[in-house]
Amino acid sequence: MMKFYPAALTCLLTVIMGSCATLVPQRTPPGVTVNLVPKGLYARKYHRPMTPQYITIHATENRSRGAGAYSHSQMLKGGALKGRHNAIGYVAWHFTVDDHSTYQSLPTNERGEHADYDGPGNRTSIGIEMCENRGNDRTRTIDRTARLVAWLMREHGIPLSRVVPHMHWRMIRHDDRRDLGHKKCPHFLLDQGRLGPKWQAFLSKVESYRRQMIL
Repeated sequence: MMKFYPAALTCLLTVIMGSCATLVPQRTPPGVTVNLVPKGLYARKYHRPMTPQYITIHATENRSRGAGAYSHSQMLKGGALKGRHNAIGYVAWHFTVDDHSTYQSLPTNERGEHADYDGPGNRTSIGIEMCENRGNDRTRTIDRTARLVAWLMREHGIPLSRVVPHMHWRMIRHDDRRDLGHKKCPHFLLDQGRLGPKWQAFLSKVESYRRQMIL
């Protein structure tokens, strides 16, 4: 029988407990393909932990054919999207959704760069980009996004009142403090650039899916 001396036992327990902590994975939402930006590179070159309190909805405004969820996730993974006015030098969000797929680029407990430079939008919210490339079915994209949001709300205890459009956050650049105001995004869920029936219909869809999940 092996004998463990107190100091060695303490060391062993520390290793075991530390290993267990690092092995506990984040849950992946249903139907999502994980394609993370590599640790230590680009938008993850520094570890910036986050406890999500909001979910921010965007539209890519990229109408190029083929610019779906996979291609956007590849751009993030390869550091192709620069953000020279923010603190880390790259743009990044957590999920990209199109009419048939969803890709995850950042863990939901790490900060992205998608909403408001160094503001609370980036520091506290999960960013979701909806694709609008040619050939993409927008209705299906919105529906897939609503399902994802409902799952994330339940997973992280985020209320519907904290599901917000990008326009919710005031954009003040990190480097020169230039105030860019509120971006009218996601444009196809706004009514003449304002929150209205389209946004309320989206929130109703989200709430409907959330209720189905808890029944």
